[in-house]
Amino acid sequence: MTNTLADAARITEEAKQADAQGDSHKKALGEDFRTVGRIRVDKPRMRCTEVNVFYGQNHAIKGVSLDIGANEVIAMIGPSGCGKSTFLRSLNRMNDTIEGCRIEGEILLDDQDIYDKKLDVVPLRARVGMVFQKPNPFPKSIYENIAYGPRIHGIAATRTALDEIVETSLRKAGLWEEVKDRLDKPGTGLSGGQQQRLCIARAIAVAPEVILMDEPCSALDPIATAKVEELIDELRANYTIAIVTHSMQQAARVSQRTAYFHLGNLVEVGNTTQIFTNPRHKLTEDYITGRFG
Repeated sequence: MTNTLADAARITEEAKQADAQGDSHKKALGEDFRTVGRIRVDKPRMRCTEVNVFYGQNHAIKGVSLDIGANEVIAMIGPSGCGKSTFLRSLNRMNDTIEGCRIEGEILLDDQDIYDKKLDVVPLRARVGMVFQKPNPFPKSIYENIAYGPRIHGIAATRTALDEIVETSLRKAGLWEEVKDRLDKPGTGLSGGQQQRLCIARAIAVAPEVILMDEPCSALDPIATAKVEELIDELRANYTIAIVTHSMQQAARVSQRTAYFHLGNLVEVGNTTQIFTNPRHKLTEDYITGRFG
């Protein structure tokens, strides 16, 4: 919970910073701005239409429409305060935890409105998992970190089934060989990179359809970052992944589509290679070439 509250405070502060940025960039968008690029895909896992997010009077996300395709990695990039983390958190209602936050528009997961008042957010967050900026393993054993979710969601009926889920999840996260002989040891005793892969394994354990990653490598060293990036590429075969990153190099390495956010607007979205080699909007080009950020 502490990690969630810290992230919420960070995102709220970034949203305030966005409002304080200069008028020149606002003029570059224009009053009748529309996202550049193809916002829809043939096989969407999630479909967002005219999504607006408010923190009190602050309009943090402004009419964003975007599909997140099945079995793809989509990277969300942009300067601090641009709204990318706020948008990511709206995809599994993590913004519900922020006082004064209000969401408008429609977000569908397999044609189901995730903001339907009748929808239970607990199973939603199992279907749309979240990996945070800083690793946040439970203060439990490595085994219990993975077993906790399947147990409370009733996924495993027997100890044998639970053992299988734990092993499979750790294998998918590339961690099994490193921890198989110390499953009873605390998850907090692992290295930072191992802890982040443990958190990814924990998300996988409840059989999600979508995995959201909010700057998952920002606290890791280059070797640990490379392992997580390899893992993201492997997971794409079975999961849909949306990742927020400040590293344009990382976005280029791990994603198939990239969405560029600025001042709460989705400025441009497209094939990752195209975004980085031939951006169509000047703000996208300015950000990628380092003119601001």
